[in-house]
Amino acid sequence: MTDKLNTFRLYTDLAWLWPLWGDHTTEYARYCDHVVRLIRQYAQRPVESLLNIGCGGGKNIFNLKKHFRAVGLDLSPTMLSLAAKLNPECEFVEGDMRNFSLANSFDSILMDDGISYMSNRPDLSSTLQAAFHHLEPGGVLVVTPDVMTENFCQNQTVATPALVTAKPANIDVVFVENIYDPDPTDEHYETTILYLIRENGSLRIETDRFTLGLFSIDTWNGILSETGFILYQEKYIDGENEYTSFACTKPK
Repeated sequence: MTDKLNTFRLYTDLAWLWPLWGDHTTEYARYCDHVVRLIRQYAQRPVESLLNIGCGGGKNIFNLKKHFRAVGLDLSPTMLSLAAKLNPECEFVEGDMRNFSLANSFDSILMDDGISYMSNRPDLSSTLQAAFHHLEPGGVLVVTPDVMTENFCQNQTVATPALVTAKPANIDVVFVENIYDPDPTDEHYETTILYLIRENGSLRIETDRFTLGLFSIDTWNGILSETGFILYQEKYIDGENEYTSFACTKPK
């Protein structure tokens, strides 16, 4: 049932819309400043390299490459092409965050909203174990879930217009994102996205649906601790939204 729900069109045939949703020079830059500060604060080793797991279209790497030698990993070849176009000097690798295996380890790792696609505890645990394996002793993993049980807002709906500076002159786009938990007794929820695309004034509506993980802060703390990390928590405020970032140091 979960596979039938997930369409992933934003990462395949509709990936051309991704550069129009969120400004990498402002919105993503603020979050990356937060990530860099956490890494510098909690690292127990010099930090020169960073692996961005679930890098998507490379907007975080655009900002993080100013501080680290950044490598991106993602499951979508289409998104990796966008990331490489935005960051031609960086390396990008296709791989599944649950079971990837690279030749190198890294001083720091970032997992942002891509971790939300781990919709059950075994997948979440496997992903964190893979990150732990690829992190140098004394290095830091920063992971920021989109939502947790404690701050989930049922039926929240947000409409975001496309960036004026990024869209073609003949195209207007509005992204309408809705989150809903049909069964509060399980550990996942649904996200539905409507893409209102007007090309030369003519409207077409495309849709996406995803099943995403919804875990309590205690569950996150438990799995991260069991993986072997030393944990720290800090809040990240983005407008009216508040997120919890876990800064996770690998013991030496």
